Amino acid sequence: MTVPTPLAAAPTRRFAPARPAGRHRPPLDGQRITLLKQKARFVRTETVRLISIAKTGHYASSFSCAEIFAALYYDTMRLRDGDPQWTERDRFLMGKGHAAVGLYPLLADHGFLDHAVLDEYTRLGNPLGDHPDMRKVPGIDFSSGSLGHALSAGLGMALAARVVGADYNVFVLLGDGEQQEGQVWEAALSAAHHEAARLIAIVDRNQYSLDGRVEDVMRIEPLADKWRAFGWQVHETDGHDIASLASTLRSLADDMERTQPAILIAHTIKGKGITYMEKEFGWHLGWLAPADEAAAYVELRSGHDDDA
Repeated sequence: MTVPTPLAAAPTRRFAPARPAGRHRPPLDGQRITLLKQKARFVRTETVRLISIAKTGHYASSFSCAEIFAALYYDTMRLRDGDPQWTERDRFLMGKGHAAVGLYPLLADHGFLDHAVLDEYTRLGNPLGDHPDMRKVPGIDFSSGSLGHALSAGLGMALAARVVGADYNVFVLLGDGEQQEGQVWEAALSAAHHEAARLIAIVDRNQYSLDGRVEDVMRIEPLADKWRAFGWQVHETDGHDIASLASTLRSLADDMERTQPAILIAHTIKGKGITYMEKEFGWHLGWLAPADEAAAYVELRSGHDDDA
């Protein structure tokens, strides 16, 4: 049996930076918004392509957070292209690790791994799996997939930054079904107690988990009130309105006066971009036959995913 080996970072190349080093960004104007919309569509089309290789995967969970990925990786986070171990980079952890298929193309786009690695996604010996492994994939800050752990790990990273005098932010993407995990709330309580202001959580509030509608499985509302009660600064936005999303994330990342950890509840649609996936939660995990895959590309490229 071939054992997957850790990936070395891709060969050094020259890239247009995702954002300049430091906390300065281009204006969030029409050109910038168009770029972010294009990157969100890139997440969706690459998700379809990679799952076609694997023959099964999490379309809907990746589609719901495509704009979140795009805003973080092309506007909000401080990154240095081609250098996944840059000590001053912002950190990103995914509680909902099953959406990693939508993240891997962005890591390649930033030069953290070679694009050719994507073409063998999940194949024997390839380090890119259905869930991300920080030991094998440059640019992955936390191995995830077992729900509930990422916020605790993110808190540890935020506190470590404080100890060493670093100013990086730690972003943690959580699923809404993940809010049913007790460890999430232990971490929430601890983060507020320690005033971990550089910790920024994002909830992909797409309403559904593997077992069905989140509120039917175990109610989590009133979600915003719960987080406020735990001592967090709470914000809400339409998770597919890229202008609102990027503006809010910029504000949270750049707020040096905040003493609380912050959370953004992003209201999204599971399967966003493919009409029938938006209406059928069974697409949490699946595979498109060739004709359906071709139709999916047509719909995605038509701009349906631009409709907030």
